[in-house]
Amino acid sequence: MSNTLTIVAAFIAKPGHEQPLRRELDAMIGPSLAEDGCLGYQPYADPARPDRMIIVEEWADEAALEHHFSLPHFAHVAEVLGEILAEPFTLRRLTDVPA
Repeated sequence: MSNTLTIVAAFIAKPGHEQPLRRELDAMIGPSLAEDGCLGYQPYADPARPDRMIIVEEWADEAALEHHFSLPHFAHVAEVLGEILAEPFTLRRLTDVPA
């Protein structure tokens, strides 16, 4: 059985901050994918609600995710998101379901 961890992070931008949200989340793709233990990192936009985005991430394990949270690019985006989000972002942690 796999130990991978899937994260669904959800974001709601303040009015007028939709484009900065997209830019900030897009800027996280490259550095995150370059991390050891990052298996996938993809932002998605809601076409009916431009203020809402999610990121679906896949990590090799919990340790890889915790390391991600300690890196400068994560600290930067967390600080910026604090200014442009309408409410704090949410994280859902998902694991494989045994067959």
